[in-house]
Amino acid sequence: MESQRAANFQSLTENVGRFSVKNKTFLIPEMDRIAAHLIAATFRGFGINAKVMDTYKGLDLGKEYTSGKECYPCLITTGDILYFLKKEHEKLGEAFNPEDYIYFMPESDGPCRFGMYNKYQRIVLDSFAEFKGIKIGSLSTKDGYSLAGMIERGRVRDLRKASYFSMVVADILDRLLWKIRPYEKESGMTDDFIERSMGVMEDTFETYGAKKDFDKILDKLDEIIEEGKTIIDSNIPPKPLIGIVGEIYLRTHVHANQHLIRVLERHGAEVINASMAEWINYTTYDRLREAKIGFRLNLKQLRLGPMKEYLGKILGYWGDLLYQEFRQKQAYKRARSLIDLAEDHKIAHLEGILKEDDLFTFDVGTEACLSIAGIIEYARGGYNGVVNVYPFTCMPSTTTSAIVMPLMNKLGVPYLDTPYDSGIQPGREAAIRTFMYQAYQHFKRHPRKT
Repeated sequence: MESQRAANFQSLTENVGRFSVKNKTFLIPEMDRIAAHLIAATFRGFGINAKVMDTYKGLDLGKEYTSGKECYPCLITTGDILYFLKKEHEKLGEAFNPEDYIYFMPESDGPCRFGMYNKYQRIVLDSFAEFKGIKIGSLSTKDGYSLAGMIERGRVRDLRKASYFSMVVADILDRLLWKIRPYEKESGMTDDFIERSMGVMEDTFETYGAKKDFDKILDKLDEIIEEGKTIIDSNIPPKPLIGIVGEIYLRTHVHANQHLIRVLERHGAEVINASMAEWINYTTYDRLREAKIGFRLNLKQLRLGPMKEYLGKILGYWGDLLYQEFRQKQAYKRARSLIDLAEDHKIAHLEGILKEDDLFTFDVGTEACLSIAGIIEYARGGYNGVVNVYPFTCMPSTTTSAIVMPLMNKLGVPYLDTPYDSGIQPGREAAIRTFMYQAYQHFKRHPRKT
């Protein structure tokens, strides 16, 4: 028994972490569909054989190898990797070699179960003799999701920059989808258009991402936006505007949230979801914040060695954040010159909102920082309702709900919590319809222009 436990701990340290992806198949779970495929395409442009796994097809496997107490995204992603490996093993037979694959499962620090997914999934994979050899590639918020150790040292920064830019473009394509679909001339036109556009942008990132030729990428994005504008029926009047916040996986994984945006649209909404890039900007911003705190503490004690170390971190994270904000602003400026898309905000602005009335603090961390401030920003921006999407029992999102619900009552803006697990809640449809009725009443009192 003791030797088995020792082996388990050894596997957690030796088979979870940063590994070279050279000559490996890099398996990426699908969270946001467009972002996952553009990131995979970017990796392929750097010579990495990246593949987005099918999602939600292994849900029964995920249920079988979890207890139900885990966070819902853990159940889904566990099912995704087991489903892929079992199908791959069936297809290749004796030629199947688990060491040919690296499964990508990042993590975060702080009070969130996401930090334990890859450890738990390591234990699950080790329970299959045929899957023990697969490594789990993990990046962490502790260093702002640095890609060091995955490819040659001289290409790490270029890969990070191109990957980040692919997420920004994916966010814009998502917002283009949500901007057009409620006003499309014929049902289904927007979905077909976005699916084709995603394929075009995959090819574009695979060709130009490694070269960092972002102007070529934006030129192609311009063409896509111009085509998308032709789908809009200008005779359809504006609709109530609904903002979504919450846990990043649930709010972006359409199967997990039971196609919430489509449901809201079906009841007459135009919807905008919080962006993927927001989380990356937040992790960089928070590491910069921590480095500044560390520097100030050591300055008080005149500890020159740690001061120098923290100063280096400050300069590094500050440079990363400036670059990310520059690229994000560049892409949105181009897109917004062609169509009225919702712009993203700076993380410092969100922290400022929390500080105004001492609502919450970045010292606590988690997505609650973004969700609470994001909800207030939606309300101030004239949105007609806000939805908080999260896994059942999620601590950061439950915290968010407790803080913002009385605030939204005070502001007179409809608010809805939508926790999800693998089941269908019988009252969900009624709750959404009631919420949309309230949002429509708010919209009539506060109409907006096209």
